[in-house]
Amino acid sequence: METSFLTGANAVYIAEVYSRYLADPSSVDPSWVAFFGELRDGAEELSGDLKGPSWTSRGNAVIGTADPDAPAAAKAGKNGKAAAAPVPAAPAAAGLSTAEVRAHTLDSVRALMMIRAYRVRGHLVADLDPLGLNKNNEHPELDYRSYGFTDADLEREIFIDNVLGMESATLRKIVEVVRETYCGTIGVEFMHIQDPEQKSWIQRRIEGERNHTRFTPEGKRAILERLTEAEGFEKFLQVKYTGTKRFGLEGGETVIPAIEQILKRGSQLGLTDINLGMAHRGRLNLLTSLLHKPYRAIFSEFQGNSANPDDVQGSGDVKYHLGTSADREFDGAVVHLSLQANPSHLEAADPVVLGKVRAKQTQLGDTDRKAVMALLIHGDAAFAGQGLVAECFGLSQLKGYRTGGTIHIVINNQIGFTTSPQYSRSGQYCTDIAKMVQAPIFHVNGDDPEAVVHTARIVTEFRQEFGVDVVLDMVCYRRHGHNESDEPAFTQPLMYDSIAHRQTTRTLYAQKLVSEGLISQAEADGLADAFTARLETEFQAATSYKPNRADWLAGKWEGLEALNGEEEFRQDRTEVPAEVLRRVGTALSTPPENFDTNRKILRQMKAKAEMLETGQGIDWATAEALAFGTLLLEGTRVRLSGQDSGRGTFSHRHSVLIDQTNENRHIPLDHLDPAQARFEVIDSPLSEFSVLGFEYGYSLAEPKALVLWEAQFGDFANGAQVIFDQFISSAESKWLRMSGLVCLLPHGYEGQGPEHSSARPERYLQLCAEDNMQVVNITSPANYFHALRRQVHRNFRKPLIVMAPKSLLRHKLAVSPLSDFTDHGFRRVLPETKTLVEDDKITRVVLCSGKVYYDLYQAREDQGIDDVAIVRIEQLYPWPKDTLMKVLKRYPNADVVWCQEEPANMGYWTFVDRRIEFFLQELEHRPGRASYAGRPAAASPATGSNRGHGREQALLVEQALTWKRDVLPQPFRRATKLSIIGQ
Repeated sequence: METSFLTGANAVYIAEVYSRYLADPSSVDPSWVAFFGELRDGAEELSGDLKGPSWTSRGNAVIGTADPDAPAAAKAGKNGKAAAAPVPAAPAAAGLSTAEVRAHTLDSVRALMMIRAYRVRGHLVADLDPLGLNKNNEHPELDYRSYGFTDADLEREIFIDNVLGMESATLRKIVEVVRETYCGTIGVEFMHIQDPEQKSWIQRRIEGERNHTRFTPEGKRAILERLTEAEGFEKFLQVKYTGTKRFGLEGGETVIPAIEQILKRGSQLGLTDINLGMAHRGRLNLLTSLLHKPYRAIFSEFQGNSANPDDVQGSGDVKYHLGTSADREFDGAVVHLSLQANPSHLEAADPVVLGKVRAKQTQLGDTDRKAVMALLIHGDAAFAGQGLVAECFGLSQLKGYRTGGTIHIVINNQIGFTTSPQYSRSGQYCTDIAKMVQAPIFHVNGDDPEAVVHTARIVTEFRQEFGVDVVLDMVCYRRHGHNESDEPAFTQPLMYDSIAHRQTTRTLYAQKLVSEGLISQAEADGLADAFTARLETEFQAATSYKPNRADWLAGKWEGLEALNGEEEFRQDRTEVPAEVLRRVGTALSTPPENFDTNRKILRQMKAKAEMLETGQGIDWATAEALAFGTLLLEGTRVRLSGQDSGRGTFSHRHSVLIDQTNENRHIPLDHLDPAQARFEVIDSPLSEFSVLGFEYGYSLAEPKALVLWEAQFGDFANGAQVIFDQFISSAESKWLRMSGLVCLLPHGYEGQGPEHSSARPERYLQLCAEDNMQVVNITSPANYFHALRRQVHRNFRKPLIVMAPKSLLRHKLAVSPLSDFTDHGFRRVLPETKTLVEDDKITRVVLCSGKVYYDLYQAREDQGIDDVAIVRIEQLYPWPKDTLMKVLKRYPNADVVWCQEEPANMGYWTFVDRRIEFFLQELEHRPGRASYAGRPAAASPATGSNRGHGREQALLVEQALTWKRDVLPQPFRRATKLSIIGQ
């Protein structure tokens, strides 16, 4: 065993140093100040109030009284706060010799160090594993012998000044109390927290009652009832649908009474709305037990019926992905619960839930964030393995994303599919990642329901008190493997042998209550039998069950509708009177008073003023600001977030002005009118996955706001592809959840290399079907203005994917007159704008989308070509077939060429090729198919050579405008030098 530095000759020295520290902390080395300060960390809160450095006699040992004239530094800590309560080490009194005082002092110091070690390390030896497979070895720092005590000292009284709720106690009693508090079926990690109030609160809360709750008989019965329902439901399904995949909760049933406690205690502390996110395991149980989804509805879904009424379209989803909402009442307080639907991608729903919570807090004016809360339920392997968990912790205290703290519950199966913890994480616990934000972590044995419910109460109180994240790690097991058709003994034979011989949590708890005399075994069995009978009745009713309503378009969505086809023929009124535009323009172009505005921005503001005054040359950034401002004046909230969105990646937006002298901030769009809606622009953390998920979640809860996420460069969005694939593109079809989220993805080939050219539009077009979302590549600032405004002026919501510009932000031709903002709405197709030869003499129509139009236009001007028309497709999806047909009817003798900057296997070609062919055939238009002009298929989106980029760009423009049809390139041939320089 280690020899403690408190033993031997060091003891007298430490006692003397400690005596000097109590009298005057500045008189000892700073390292000792830190040591003694940590030793007594939180002791003053434990005593309830600080009585000062006085000590009373115990028996025949008077420990002494500190000098009342001691320096003030000895009585107060930093910032004038009370210093830590003292330990007896004052001058000798009542006949005690100096040596005896030193001995008593040393005993107290040793005991307090041991107590602190239990606070820090006690969780390492706690009884957390219900299966008993992971036995924790005793830690040397928790052995009283490590502090210089011997077995002979066990019955000796030691003075600890109301630490652990005791003025003094024998060493044996102190050890007994700290082990009960910190090493039982609950292990607490909280000493890593730097906030002294949070740390002291937890210390008081768990030490004051030895870390357990004395439940009333009614409370214990309630826990048993919840366990009976949770276990009974799973057993019933196992009998009726043996081997059917359901991701049951067996082994983790205690999470149900735990969440019930969070709801009840939360309602007492002001919670009115809780948004839940979770993966598969236990989801059906939670839906029925906590959200009261009818059992017959679940059984009907097991029989293959849809969860939605017959008149609702969509693909639907497997039952253990679905969400719902419900109201629960606790002692007269109503809590609204909403469970977010989720895909199989673990943890992907986390930021979505957080975004919904933020939106609802805004709607309710919940500025202290005590009424609306996120509750996220995780698996252990996913919590440790998915980086999105860390990203969400990273959002938790940021101004634009904080939600007042999330309660995280980990259903700790001690395994991930077939992978044991030692192969799936590097840390001691799956919850170690939570320490990045100093969240307290409560580990608890899932087979001790009272301990779990007690801990659930504490984490709820802590969240409501401090508004930060907190983690409850419920260590349990899964009885049937990854799913009910899996054979877990293939890979974990010892674990599943133990599980096979282990009684269920409900059985063990019922036996406990029977042994306490609270209920009889017959009563316990009767509860289970009665519940099974109820399920049998529900099972019979399932055969005729029909859902009577779809859970959508209610609440904030009231008045909105599902799109019923024919999107192309909708003419949404998005124009704005000139006087309103100029009113917004005045705010954008007027520097604030007494504000040191950057000189370059002053020039931009002057230019904006000229644009609005003359009605000409309105650029992209101004058009966007006009869209935002007019919506704000109409009462529509606007929220834009992304990396560097305040300034704009390309230094074009400047929606936030920074005083050059003191760095004060001014947001012009927040100063339009006292009655306007709020404008939020947020520079996000360097994350795409979590931030996009957050904004998507915000848009789910707030359909009447314009919510935008901006990628720094468009291809950075691939870091958030799960959100696009599993939520944005498919949530309406799977889960009947609309979203009006706008995604701005900067896109365009300007020679910046492979990683800053393409936003990968082909990926989004591949996801398009059933009018699920909109994809645009806009060339006109006015058209962008209308596209943004129509997002909230329509009576339905669809996500909008914008291939946003880069070089066009300052292109001299990419401007719009004021009349384009006042006279019409969004144009899906922009026809030829220049006067050319007569329509029947046009020899070629070049179809294109985005920035390449301006290259084509300039080359046509430079070469004096007047028989080639250029048509811009501003909206790729929904595909504007009829509008294009109408335009092309004008040119009966023209070839049709599709021109794009992107390689042939990227961009739009594979999406538009057959669509163009279909309407050309319908028009009986010669020659029936479009030709391709652009880069050949490639593995990389773009060349890394600026010179090479210029050659390629010039070539594809030349191909589109002048090459004969029979020599236009084959899109998917192998790229060679010849394919770059011509044929």
